[in-house]
Amino acid sequence: MNNNYELEKELIRQNKKLRIYPFDARNYIHRGMTYFKLGRMVESLRDYNKAEELNPQLTPYLWQRGLSYYYLGKYAQGARQFEIDLSVNSQDVEETIWHFLCIAQLEGIKEAQQCLLPVKYDPRPVMRKIYQVFAGHYSPENLLLSEKTNTLRDNLYTHLYLGLFYEAYRGEIPMLEVGKTIASNIEKSRFHINEAIKCEIDDYMWYLAKVHQRLRQTKVES
Repeated sequence: MNNNYELEKELIRQNKKLRIYPFDARNYIHRGMTYFKLGRMVESLRDYNKAEELNPQLTPYLWQRGLSYYYLGKYAQGARQFEIDLSVNSQDVEETIWHFLCIAQLEGIKEAQQCLLPVKYDPRPVMRKIYQVFAGHYSPENLLLSEKTNTLRDNLYTHLYLGLFYEAYRGEIPMLEVGKTIASNIEKSRFHINEAIKCEIDDYMWYLAKVHQRLRQTKVES
């Protein structure tokens, strides 16, 4: 499947729609998501900001903007976005974890764990387990034990968030992995992101895994 070809066609359709409806905030969000899937972070952020300008009531629902902030290295803005999002959706583990990841980049793992926001109840069992991994109450190894009985989407999320978990710990040795090297955490992160990409489904987080791999590889090569 040529994902980029389909995304470029979608971008053309969205550009046409925005020429007809230039004040429809939702259209800017949709185009911003397409830009993100193509790895065009600056354009995606610009569209999310435009959507907010047109309709400020969308601010606590712009989780997509938080992801763009993260990959642009704007971690303080990303953390703030996810805090605002959680004020209207306190049951979402993913936004809580992305808040953690932004804080980890800014201030380190210990501070991120202290700032890990509580989640009342995420209806997805796999996300509840992933939350416990980030909270330090559940090991990555135990999370992987349930992989054989998971759906393809569950496996995507398992590997994606383990990849992000190990990336967050790349400069520190996690308590769960005492004695392991920093290089080992980097390699584990790459491994799990690659495994996530193998779980190909039409899900925004699958595209995120692809973008993550591309951006991190570009950073290493440069």
